[in-house]
Amino acid sequence: MRPDSPSHRRGRLARNLFPPLSWGALAGGLSLAACQWLIFAHTPLEASMGITQKIFYLHLPLACWGLCSFFLVFAAGIAYLKTRRAVWDTLALAAAEVGLLLTVLALASGMIWARTAWGVWWTWDARLTTTLVMCFVYAGYLLIRTLDMAPERRSLVCAAVGIAAFLDVPLVFFSARLWSYIHPASISLAPEMKVTVIASGASLALLWACLLLFRWRLAEDERRLEMVARKRLLRRA
Repeated sequence: MRPDSPSHRRGRLARNLFPPLSWGALAGGLSLAACQWLIFAHTPLEASMGITQKIFYLHLPLACWGLCSFFLVFAAGIAYLKTRRAVWDTLALAAAEVGLLLTVLALASGMIWARTAWGVWWTWDARLTTTLVMCFVYAGYLLIRTLDMAPERRSLVCAAVGIAAFLDVPLVFFSARLWSYIHPASISLAPEMKVTVIASGASLALLWACLLLFRWRLAEDERRLEMVARKRLLRRA
């Protein structure tokens, strides 16, 4: 690899970004921990659900940043089809993994909340059903990435699937307004609750961004190692 090549420059940039990303992740984790004081001490108890309602302050940010991750998969897929640059493919991979993690956590926290609010762990409400389908779709997207294909073909297939998979994201977002019979379409919050949910969302945003960039850097390293391994195999052949 030439010292002035784009891959070399991206690798050097990734190494230079590692210290600030580490500090950013630490800051995000500490600020999210500090938000626990706001959640349990600053906000009032909800009248009917009591302390279980406080799951909301993590449940909502997890769901929102999960959807943002899937939008990145969609945007990176379009960028890859236009440019054929592998950097967009690795961004889509990182965003899909982070998005799936956050969405599964949002579903799990929602189930705990639902047990108190609705009396059941799960109900086939439109919001819950479309979110579950979305998880299966993006899990399938990640499964496609494990198939034995030529890297370029795999990237093309994944870009197309990532774009098509995004069709479920607006359904999740609007499902509570269109079809939901139990999931609230809108909520009203006291001022203390608004401050807390904004603080939790901002803290999780910092953690999300650092996690995404860490995973993106790792995916770029994996891609470069795969290229080196293929070149060695070709030389031996």
